[in-house]
This record gives sequence, structure tokens and C-alpha cells, in this order.
Amino acid sequence: MPKIIHDAPNGPAPLGPYSILTEANGFVFCSGMISIDPATGKPVEGDVQAQTHRVMKNIGAVLGDIGLGYDDIVKTTIFLADIADFPKVNEVYGEYVGEAKPARSTIEAGALPGGFQVEIECIAAR
Repeated sequence: MPKIIHDAPNGPAPLGPYSILTEANGFVFCSGMISIDPATGKPVEGDVQAQTHRVMKNIGAVLGDIGLGYDDIVKTTIFLADIADFPKVNEVYGEYVGEAKPARSTIEAGALPGGFQVEIECIAAR
């Protein structure tokens, strides 16, 4: 099976031994994005909505690095530290995916690395 690992110069650097984007058989798998500002390498300050905006911008940036966009996303998984934040995250998320409305799962993780409130991973298709 062909596997291509992409650099994502406009997104945050990985925090561990993994790739931000991996491609196989026409699908692009985007690792979970957290609210790290790629310009500073630091977490954004603010509530879950501010974090979600940064996460979605990061997703757009790394997909954009390989010529894809939000309309190419076919599946997302949203991890929340607190499921009570679902309506706030859903509102921001909807601003980015628009009419594309990819398949999605949302899970309360209870705790996320670094104390983040939201993490989103996605799969896009070429």
C-alpha cells in the first residue's frame, strides 16, 4: 500500500514521533490538532471557542499545504475534555466546514494532553 508522509510547514510542529499528515490510497489522514499557534509554537489563550478556532485554522493550514481544503474533509473526530462544551465547539466547527458536513464523531476524552479543551483529527480525500 503506498504511503506518503507530508510536511506541513504552515501548521504546528508535531509534539512527538508522528506525522501531521499521512496519505494512502487517495485519503489524507490528519493527526489530532490542538490549539497551538504555529507562528509561536505556544497554546492560544482563551476559552474552548478560541481553541476551536485555532484548531480549525491549523487543519485548514496543513490541508492547504497539500492543495486540499475543508471541502475535502470526509470524516472528523472531535475529542473534548468536557462534553458540556459540545454546543460551543459545534458552532465554531460549523463555520469552517459549512455545507460540506463531513461525517463526524464527538467524544468526551475527560482529559487531553497539555490541558487542552479540544482536539480534532480528520480524514480528507483527494
